[in-house]
Formats: sequence, C-alpha cells, structure tokens
Amino acid sequence: MDKKKVIELANAEIFQRENRILSEVDLEVNSGEFIYVIGKVGTGKTSLIKTLNAELQLVSGTGKVLDFQLPGIKSREISELRRKLGVVFQDFRLLTDRNVRQNLAFVLKATGWKNKAEIDERVQEVLGVVGMTHKVDKMPHELSGGEQQRVVIARAILNNPEIILADEPTGNLDPETSEEILDLFIRLNEEGKTVLMATHDYAVIAKKPARTLVCAEGKLSDSDKNKDVLEFESLLELNV
Repeated sequence: MDKKKVIELANAEIFQRENRILSEVDLEVNSGEFIYVIGKVGTGKTSLIKTLNAELQLVSGTGKVLDFQLPGIKSREISELRRKLGVVFQDFRLLTDRNVRQNLAFVLKATGWKNKAEIDERVQEVLGVVGMTHKVDKMPHELSGGEQQRVVIARAILNNPEIILADEPTGNLDPETSEEILDLFIRLNEEGKTVLMATHDYAVIAKKPARTLVCAEGKLSDSDKNKDVLEFESLLELNV
C-alpha cells in the first residue's frame, strides 16, 4: 500500500520577510519518514520549518501539510494545523514563570482540554515518555539544557501529533546529551511519527543515517541517505 503523503511542496518559494531564501522547492514527505535538513546558517533550514508550521506564509507555489493548503491558510486553520504538528525549537521557548507541569498544562488548556484530571494524566504520560516525571515541579531555570529540551519534546507530543518539526534540537547541547535527545526522536519515529529535523550536528546524522535534504545556494536538494557525512561537509563548505 502506498504511504500517505503528509508534506507536499511544488515549485514553492520560501521567503523570510521580503527576502527569498529558497526557490523552486519540490518536496514530498511520506508518513513515518525520518528526515534531516542540513545547510549552513542562513540557507533556509529554519525558514522551511517555519513555512511548514505556517509561521511564515507560503506566497508562491503550492504546499500542503496533512490536509491543510498552505497558500492563503486562515488563522483558524493555522490553529488546527498546529495541533497536528509538534514543533521543537532550539531556544526552548518555555514559560519562565511556570513550572514544568504548568507549562504543559497551559498548552493543553490552550488547545481545548478542560478536565483537570485528564490534563494532569496527560502531562504525566508525556513526561514519562521523555524521562522527566521527577522534574514536574521544577521551574525552567532549575533544569539543564538537556532537561529543558526533554520538556520541550514532551510539550510537542502533548496532542499526539502526526508530524514533529525540530529546528536544531541539539544545537545548544553537549555531545552526550545530544545523543540522548536524538534517541528520543528515533523512538518517536519508530512509534510512527514523521520527523523532520534541521541540524548541523553531523555526529547525529552519522548515528542514524536517513534521508537528508540539503539547503545550499537558494535550493533544496534531496541527497542519498547513504552519502558520507564528509561529503555533506565538503558540499556545504561547513566549519564543523
């Protein structure tokens, strides 16, 4: 049986404000795929993720994420789309005046959950997935970078999203913690979630080779998953 396409872009132009970052983007992502997006700083990795999340408008070309058409998407539809996406940011974006439990409960309430017992149960469930149930009452500043990123991943999976978009999720973490975070994404992917991860962490790619999209010179190209990591570095002239 054919895999369901969950992301489709055709001849898309990716803009950051008035600046065109990527042009002639053609992309198809099937349900259950694990995909890296690599490239130098400023080549469009984050802009691509923000376009898929409808944080940036798709003004040219066609695009669809799940059953949502990106061009001209309405505010109500954006809210519905984002409930089906889990987004993990490099800078965490946790609410600093609330503890871990309150951060997660806030998201559930904002997406329509009303029953306190069900909210508490779901918070415990997702914290169990990421190994953070023992930190439920901690404030963000009391957590290490890796612990904060685990909470962010828990937040991303609260509403059981079909797709996880991760923007440099290991960018601020040490190698050992980065590996632990990657293991979490691998596990979520093995459980059926589609994962699209922007990264410049080549140790991560070496650990789990997968389909890799390359942002370079205003284009998005699809590289063979078995291509050597050093070839990527040479192609992108990265200092890593």
